[in-house]
Amino acid sequence: MACVLFMPGCTVSYKLNGASIDYNTVKTITVETFSNRAAYQWAPMAPMFNNSLSDIYNRQTKLRQVKRDGDLVLSGEITSYDQTNKSISADGYSSMVQLKMTVKVKFTNNKKHEDDFEKPFSATREYDSSQQLASVQDELVQQMIDDIVDQVFNATVAKW
Repeated sequence: MACVLFMPGCTVSYKLNGASIDYNTVKTITVETFSNRAAYQWAPMAPMFNNSLSDIYNRQTKLRQVKRDGDLVLSGEITSYDQTNKSISADGYSSMVQLKMTVKVKFTNNKKHEDDFEKPFSATREYDSSQQLASVQDELVQQMIDDIVDQVFNATVAKW
């Protein structure tokens, strides 16, 4: 005996990128330029962050990026970029240094304002104090940016 189950109007949606966007309602995103307002400045940081933030929405959503008045709007600034001694070796000197980057993000969902928020996102990385910051900075900053961009993406469209 064969049994067929038919459920009209029922669909299952699975997205590998984690984005949960209703593309019938939300079609555009504005990613404003994030400026670097940190006390300690490293010139490439803001362009690296802005490119990575735009890229994740281009790669992982079908949203069209517009210069202003998007259905979703991301704005903010890099508020801190600091290094601190993390651990002390037996000779009393620092053996590890921690880099920390914080970005304040304002998210506006012009289609569903209850999703709006303004909050900081941070990431840290450590490096051996025997290394010069200049020799590891590119890689570590990009890792922190990738981490923060993932956090922002998850908070805005993935709803994790």
